[in-house]
Amino acid sequence: MISFKVNNELKSVDVDGNTPLLWVIRDVLDLKGTKFGCGKAACGACTLHVDGEAVRSCSYPVKNAEGKEITTIEGLGGEAELHPVQLAWKEHIVPQCGYCQPGFMMATAAMLNKIPQPTDEDINNNIINVCRCGTYYRMRKAIHRAAEIGAENVNIKMEDNGKG
Repeated sequence: MISFKVNNELKSVDVDGNTPLLWVIRDVLDLKGTKFGCGKAACGACTLHVDGEAVRSCSYPVKNAEGKEITTIEGLGGEAELHPVQLAWKEHIVPQCGYCQPGFMMATAAMLNKIPQPTDEDINNNIINVCRCGTYYRMRKAIHRAAEIGAENVNIKMEDNGKG
C-alpha cells in the first residue's frame, strides 16, 4: 500500500509502485481533471503539485508520492472560493479547447508561490507547457492578472489581521 494526501484527503492505493501517478489519480482515485498528453513529461498537461512543486505526473512513479501531499486541479480552489489563477483564467477567457489548461493552471500556481510578481521572462522560463490551440497570449495576460489578484488577497488578509 502506498499512502499520501490528495487534495487534503488521506488516500491509500494498492498498485505497482512504478505506476505513473497520473494513472493513479485518474483511474484509481477518479479525479479526471489531470490530463494525459504525451506520456514523456514534455507537454505538461498532466501537471499537478507534489508538496507544492509542479510535477509532470505521467512520468512520476506513485511510489515517490508516499507520505506526500498532492494537489490536483480539483483541489486548487473550489466553487466557493476560486484560486487567483482560476479567477484570472476565467476573466481572460483563456481556454480554447481547454484540454491543456489544468496543467497550465497548476504550473502557474506553483510558479506564483515562488515568484508572486513574475516578469515575462519569469513566465517564459517557468511555464513551459504546450498548448496546441496557441492561447499563450491570453495565458500570459491571465498569469499577470493572477499575480495581481494574489497581491490584492495578501493585502486584504494583512488589513484584516491588523483590525482583529
